[in-house]
Amino acid sequence: MRDLLLQLQDRLQLQRTIKGYIAGGIAVHLYTAYRVTTDVDMEFDARIPIPGDLSVELPGTNGRDPWLYIDTQYNSAFSLIHEDHREDAWRVPLGLSHIDVYVLSPVDLAVSKISRFAQNDREDIAMLVRQGLVTADAIETRANEALSCYVGHLDSLRTSIRLAVELARKIEAQILP
Repeated sequence: MRDLLLQLQDRLQLQRTIKGYIAGGIAVHLYTAYRVTTDVDMEFDARIPIPGDLSVELPGTNGRDPWLYIDTQYNSAFSLIHEDHREDAWRVPLGLSHIDVYVLSPVDLAVSKISRFAQNDREDIAMLVRQGLVTADAIETRANEALSCYVGHLDSLRTSIRLAVELARKIEAQILP
């Protein structure tokens, strides 16, 4: 990922430091090393053009999607996300001169998975809980706080929150004595 962001920094010839916030499957991978993905869901605190051909080759992928790239379609506005997600994000020290990189906190990452709540999102939430990075109570609290910022159908989202919390409680019951 460092090489990808270094390439972005160099190609854009950034003159000032910007902040980038990592979400999605790559963020889950950073925390758990559980799931491999080749797209980087990332938002920046400045409007920057992401070159469509920006990518780096990944070693050892056995010919399966051997390129890491920034998903230019990613937009956190379509996710359930807490208004303080940037302030609570964790710094990722990549040593770049003009891009400060952060990853969503585990609870914000879990909450961001609720709006789509596809099978891989459920697995990601389960893995974050299994690894002890987030609790059912924390997910429930943060998700309910984030509801006021959500754009979309709230009834189905509330159902997804309930299901995500139930999933997290089930995982907690399996791992706690």
